[in-house]
Amino acid sequence: MRIRIFTMVVISLMMGLTATWVFGQAQEVRLGALQDTTGGTSDVGKDEALGVREAVQYYNDTGGINGKKIRLFQYDYGYRVPEAVTTYKRFRDYDKVVMVLGWGTGDTEALSPTINADKMPYLSSSFSGHLCDPKKTPYNFVYGTDYSTNARGAITYWFEEVWKKDPKWKELRDKGAKPKFVCFMDTASPYATAPIKAIKDQAAILGFEIGPDQNVGLTALDTKSQVIAAKGFGANLVWHGNTTMSVSTAMKDSYALGLGADHIVNNWGFDENLSKLGGAAAEGAMGLIACALFNDEYPAKKKVLEYCKKLNPGIPLENRLIRTVQGWVKVTLAVDAMRKADKAGKLNGPGIKEAFETYKDWPGLKEFGGQLVTITPTDHRYSSIVRVGRIIKGKPQTVAELDMRAKFPDKWASWLGW
Repeated sequence: MRIRIFTMVVISLMMGLTATWVFGQAQEVRLGALQDTTGGTSDVGKDEALGVREAVQYYNDTGGINGKKIRLFQYDYGYRVPEAVTTYKRFRDYDKVVMVLGWGTGDTEALSPTINADKMPYLSSSFSGHLCDPKKTPYNFVYGTDYSTNARGAITYWFEEVWKKDPKWKELRDKGAKPKFVCFMDTASPYATAPIKAIKDQAAILGFEIGPDQNVGLTALDTKSQVIAAKGFGANLVWHGNTTMSVSTAMKDSYALGLGADHIVNNWGFDENLSKLGGAAAEGAMGLIACALFNDEYPAKKKVLEYCKKLNPGIPLENRLIRTVQGWVKVTLAVDAMRKADKAGKLNGPGIKEAFETYKDWPGLKEFGGQLVTITPTDHRYSSIVRVGRIIKGKPQTVAELDMRAKFPDKWASWLGW
């Protein structure tokens, strides 16, 4: 009799614990975040990781997902694709997340078939245009203008506003010369090479002469041979496809060796640190900007600063970058999509995907200096607006915005997936 009572008590306790665990699971929303804080893109990844964690805490403090707390599983994968695959499987099989905040192009593109098979919404810091065609990657989303649209916009801006107008290039213009263009990037990096087909296509449309690519590693400390090759070609414009550290190296070598070309930089290479690291060599450089720079004036600045101080008081604010704000943009878009899905009773992969695909000129990211968001079931490009920045007197600032859909209406649809 005693044994039977004891057994019944144990079973009751186990059932109670199981019910408590299930109830707890139902009261939280599990979110995975893949970060690079130690690898080849950690020069920009560390700051974005801080912004992601701070933004998640803010949204938990202000209601979470319709009253459900967000439980964040945030891991560094060192920018190694095999480790990203392993971590994704942990998110899916052990952490049981409802969606993932991803990082790099190589790992995101490698994971996309699995993501699609699993119906796992994946909002990535890779803005690769290859991830924006839902016929091929239906569960991949980006939170900034894609790399290919950005690259097309940047070279178009330079051609129209600098090549045609700057006295620096008057003599060549008067001779009827074509502008000469070369790409500096890590040719083994899916991130760095993602927009190269698109930017060369745009260069051809605009009538550039295109020179040989120069291979610059993501962590390069010496690029003199590449600069000498570009100088031998007579480059007037260099595209930099890497992150900030190696871009600044290439700019300093270009300055020291008298290359004389102008520079345009992909968005992960253009930030507050570029002017600090590059000094005089970075002055006048142009680049792409995904949202507000950290010290810009923007509506959400007060809460961004508050949570920087609250969660990471040991990190000086003067060391913070636009990457912190990008972390907030990323989380804000994810949270809104999850809230929409939850309200519809579909807080799962297909439901979150469906929520993402309902955005039409959504203004929710404007408070961070982001663009209006339009995502459809047939086009996952976040925006057609290209925001161009330039370093002026040592500080990056916005100089122009181009709407590439409006500017090239006959080509816009065909550019999907480049």
